[in-house]
Amino acid sequence: MKWKFVVVGKPSLKYARIGIEEYLKRLRRYCNADLITVKNGSSKEEGERLMRASEGAYRIVFDERGEFIDTEQLCKKVSSLEMDGTCKAVAVLIGGAEGHDDAVRSAADLLISFGRLTLQHELALVAAVEQIYRVQTLKRGEPYHR
Repeated sequence: MKWKFVVVGKPSLKYARIGIEEYLKRLRRYCNADLITVKNGSSKEEGERLMRASEGAYRIVFDERGEFIDTEQLCKKVSSLEMDGTCKAVAVLIGGAEGHDDAVRSAADLLISFGRLTLQHELALVAAVEQIYRVQTLKRGEPYHR
């Protein structure tokens, strides 16, 4: 299964870029994973761009209004998508500074929250890539997830 991390704007924080690159490198040992950036704009414009970039993929949207799940639950969801066989690509959508608009939230196949805290979108991307890497190691019984 192919993973696409679709984010508004290119990460500009040096430490976030390093984290994203590191976890993408690790993740690519298990699956095909790409980082796709879309142009900044209004919340509606960003949403339209995110939707176009993720067309045809199962959409996981990280948003403060999403449900609270733990890593094991996410792992079960990813495993069921892989077992289904009809899901060829998963797109993880991270909004810009204004977050997601209602259209993106309603188009989500899975709407997840990192919690009640608001994360800067580049840090949310680091956390999202790390969680998908963690899921891949958990599925294989590797010791990364303790």
